[in-house]
Amino acid sequence: MSGQGGHTALALVSLLLLLWREAAAIEVPQDPKILKDLKQPPTIIKQSVKDYIVDPRDNIIIECEAKGNPVPTFSWRRNGKFFNIGKDPRVTMRKRSGTLEIGFRSGGRPEDYEGEYQCFATNEFGVALSNKILLQVSKAPLWPKEVLEPVVVPEGSPLILACNPPPGLPPPLTFWMNSAMIPIPQDKRVSMGLNGDLYFSNVLAKDSHTDYSCNARFPFTHTIQQKNPFILKVQSSESYNDTSYNATDPYGGRKVAETTPTFLSPPGTESSKMVLRDEELLLECIAAGLPTPTIKWFKKGGDLPAQKVKFEKFNKTLKIINVSEEDAGEYVCMANNQLGSVRHSIFVQVKAAPYWLDKPTNLVLAPDENGRLVCRANGNPKPNIQWLINGQPLDSALPNPSRQVLGDTIIFRSVQMGSGAVYQCNASNQHGYLLANALVSVLDMPPRMLGPKNQLIRVIENNRTFLDCPFFGSPLPVLRWFKNGQGSGLDGGQYRVYINGTLEIRRARAEDEGTYTCVANNILGKADNQVRLEVKEATRIVRAPEHQTVIRGTTARFDCKVTSDPSLSVTVTWLKDDKPLHMGWRLKKNEDTLTIPNVNEGDEGTYTCTAKSDIDEDSSSARLTVLEEASLNPSISSAFPPDRPDPPTDLDLSDPAERSVRLTWIPGNDHRSPVTQFLVQFEEDRWEPGRWQNLSSYPGDLNSVILQLSPYVNYQFRVIAINSVGLSEPSRPSPRYQTSGAAPDAIPRGLQGWGSKKDNMEITWEPLLDLERNGPNLYYNVWWRRKDAGEEWSNVTTVESKYVVQNTETYVPYEIKIQSWNDHGPGPMSNVVIGFSGEDEPTDAPTDLRVSKVDSTKGNVHWKSVDMNSIMGEFKEYRLYYWRESSLVPGLAVNQEKKTKGFYTTAAEPSAILSDLVPFSQYKMFMVAANSRFESPRSNTVAFTTKEGVPDAPKFFRINRRSFDTIHLEWDKPLEPNGILIGYQLKYRTVNGSRAGRPQLETFFPNVTEFTLRLPDRSTRYRFYLSALTQVGAGEVFAEESPHFANEAYIDQVDIATQGWFIGLMCAIALIILILLIVCFIKRSRGGKYPVREKKDLPLDQVDQKDQDGSFDYHSDEDNKPLQGSQTSLDGNVKESDDSLVDYGEGGDGQFNEDGSFIGQYTVKKDKDETEGNESSEATSPVNAIYSLA
Repeated sequence: MSGQGGHTALALVSLLLLLWREAAAIEVPQDPKILKDLKQPPTIIKQSVKDYIVDPRDNIIIECEAKGNPVPTFSWRRNGKFFNIGKDPRVTMRKRSGTLEIGFRSGGRPEDYEGEYQCFATNEFGVALSNKILLQVSKAPLWPKEVLEPVVVPEGSPLILACNPPPGLPPPLTFWMNSAMIPIPQDKRVSMGLNGDLYFSNVLAKDSHTDYSCNARFPFTHTIQQKNPFILKVQSSESYNDTSYNATDPYGGRKVAETTPTFLSPPGTESSKMVLRDEELLLECIAAGLPTPTIKWFKKGGDLPAQKVKFEKFNKTLKIINVSEEDAGEYVCMANNQLGSVRHSIFVQVKAAPYWLDKPTNLVLAPDENGRLVCRANGNPKPNIQWLINGQPLDSALPNPSRQVLGDTIIFRSVQMGSGAVYQCNASNQHGYLLANALVSVLDMPPRMLGPKNQLIRVIENNRTFLDCPFFGSPLPVLRWFKNGQGSGLDGGQYRVYINGTLEIRRARAEDEGTYTCVANNILGKADNQVRLEVKEATRIVRAPEHQTVIRGTTARFDCKVTSDPSLSVTVTWLKDDKPLHMGWRLKKNEDTLTIPNVNEGDEGTYTCTAKSDIDEDSSSARLTVLEEASLNPSISSAFPPDRPDPPTDLDLSDPAERSVRLTWIPGNDHRSPVTQFLVQFEEDRWEPGRWQNLSSYPGDLNSVILQLSPYVNYQFRVIAINSVGLSEPSRPSPRYQTSGAAPDAIPRGLQGWGSKKDNMEITWEPLLDLERNGPNLYYNVWWRRKDAGEEWSNVTTVESKYVVQNTETYVPYEIKIQSWNDHGPGPMSNVVIGFSGEDEPTDAPTDLRVSKVDSTKGNVHWKSVDMNSIMGEFKEYRLYYWRESSLVPGLAVNQEKKTKGFYTTAAEPSAILSDLVPFSQYKMFMVAANSRFESPRSNTVAFTTKEGVPDAPKFFRINRRSFDTIHLEWDKPLEPNGILIGYQLKYRTVNGSRAGRPQLETFFPNVTEFTLRLPDRSTRYRFYLSALTQVGAGEVFAEESPHFANEAYIDQVDIATQGWFIGLMCAIALIILILLIVCFIKRSRGGKYPVREKKDLPLDQVDQKDQDGSFDYHSDEDNKPLQGSQTSLDGNVKESDDSLVDYGEGGDGQFNEDGSFIGQYTVKKDKDETEGNESSEATSPVNAIYSLA
């Protein structure tokens, strides 16, 4: 029966752990819009300290502030009983606060109000408690009157002058002074103890005084009280003379008996001390003896914690700050002088007031959700945990079936509205207590968006981008992102959605522009918000300023050409030596250039061009060096530009030391550009002869430096000068300089221990560098031992950088350390590192592997863990192997490659989520437990099936424009249909710039993969959104836009010669040309009519027969010959001759017949035409023929 009960209890605990793991506490954002409507129990936000000491001269103020909705009311308890504030006229409470003010203007004693106070803040949803505040009034009692007899002691004896200050609150600070208010000098011999007494290890004759006075300073009243002074008389065998005193012989030659050390404080051989964790530990040992003893401290079984230990008062006081449990133990102080020594053991116990391990925090749950409050505290002794609800013990509260208390944890299951309260956890032991309030609120609230509406975000292309969508609701809403209102939620690929609602775009591109919508859903409703993303080109300096060296008086120009996004406004500014450059009358800046005319020495410096837009910036710098005027040395300045410097000369070594030497050189010619730096290089002939290495660099105004060197190296040096142009040639090498050897300074790096086999451990390290050897015959001393096994160290000496420890147990920890040696001795010891011997194959396999809650892309995986001792090494993870066995889509081939996913957990029955599965598929999986090298045997193999999902995007989507009035669309089925395709849906709308038309929808059967759309207007453009469909819904959208009519990049390549419209057009053109040729032929057969009215200055004869169109018909025997001067030019335009008609006659005497026809030889004009390059064509053009017919 007991075994069955144990199994039942274990199952119950496992169930509770599972419930805790699934509970999702809601974090309420500190948003005014939420907090205004959120009803909450009170929360204490300000209170006085637990131990509250007040000045009796002031009014008493006990603070208690709380927040809540509704605003809480306040009440107080004093010494565990209700404190009726209204009955005491001296006590008032501040408005909208619980802070108490106690005034004494009308009389009364502050001491009457001492006691323990506790504040209660209450509203209709619960009660919050403050700490218990112990109020005490500061006290500064007077020193009791007493008559002190003179203290008479023989010289060399020990002495204690007691202080015994009055017990003030808080305790006073004590110090010793004389009547002149000068502190009593303290040293190794004379010092004040922790209790305020003044201790003399031995007295000297010079200690005789009449005014040793102990003083007590009370911090609250800022008063100092003085005890009656002691009169000290020192008996000496011989008279004391002040002038005879000296530090080497404080007794001035007088014979004083020497004594062995004894302890004045603490007395005896051992004592004990108790200290609380995190406080300060003060241990004191004051010894008597002659000569004055010295004090040393030890800790048995370990070293003193060097980081926390401080020795004070000449080693008589040991102080340890921030005490922890490790500081407990036996501390030994030893006092010794030349006659002997004495020891005292102080046994230190470290106790602890309660301190938090897991402080309860506020818990906000939705109806029917689960949660827990945890209150874990530690202390010494172990603290007692007590739960309260609204200030009352939970044990006496009404039972609540949804609440269960398990020690330091309260479990809530299926909480309901109205079950909220304030829970208090009180952890206490004899050294103190802790009190924490935790609100438990049950909240139902529809989703609400907390960020600004319709935000515009502008980012730079290729940058990481975050779109924020703060939201809240209870139950906690599920948030999804959509782009342009299309497709499924954005997550995966270059998108990542964070738990706080932020969408990350890993690398923003131009196609990422658009409107992003975040939608938050819970069972009470949904809310959404939109963010408009604009992706801009980066602002870049494409032609940056370059370093320049110019002659004084000339002009310098710096380029700064910037490219940026056209929609961004860019401002270009210039800095000089990181300070704004003010453009005066001399400096000029245009769009791409900074011009500095008439350069002078003040213009020298670093110029920085910064191009800044609203969202990014770029900058580039260049150095301007100004040389002397050209007129000072025109033959050099104008003819020779700056050049690299000459190498330094005359290298000399001086001031030799063990690890340094002085190197001096003479700089070479700088060739019109000052040397800015000298680079010193070295070469050594032992490890890498002939290889020059950089040693150090120095400013250009130095030529003598101290070089820091390594031991056991035979150096030679050379120097390189550097100016703005470049590096000089190296100088000639210096004489060689050999440094002497020394023990190694360096600790081998990278010390580690690991097993290459199950029964060994390889200890490896990085060997010292050649220049770290410091001497001949370098070797390593390696130590190791089993950790926490109490073994002695084993060690080995080797010159290698690895040592293998054989015959080890499997995967056990070892402590390892190493030290380098050479012929000059050992180097420093390394810190101890932890290594492990080799791992073996895990023996146990995970069991009871199963899967639950499988949807289309993920499922919950459950298994039973293995015993960690069976891992046989460092536990790395549970490794799940899974693969896609087949698709439920008929005929779809799948990749059966195994994938892995690791889970690190030490829970007894862990679970995890396996995601990124392909919908509508058959999967198999098994699990192993893995250490760093091996895997365990396989678990059972599990087969499971994912549900149908939405399909991927179609394999391709092409838009072809085969004519002016149609668009042909083609696509192919998705590579992963993720289910049974039931068709496709095509959404499209007209687009005109940024305006979009009314959306239209077409649906198709799954075997249809093309569609032709007739355009109402050939300039109409469309944006298309194509997605495949399963029973679950529409899949990923493939978006495309139809091409412009003017850009035929997408129009099918069609043979135009086969088109009917083209053949008809060509026939019409051929017919027109034929008609024109016929007309031309007819015109050449008879004379034409030529308008000459504008050319003829003589009056018309009566015989001239005028045609109706204003032309005259000339009859000649040459009617059938065309006039040369009337020919049309070859470009088809009628050309009027600029020549006089006389040009057509011989010798300028051209004549007309009475009918106006020419008389003369045409051969003259023909010859002229040939001479002038045939300006007129003999052939009559069709255009001229048509003109003459008009």
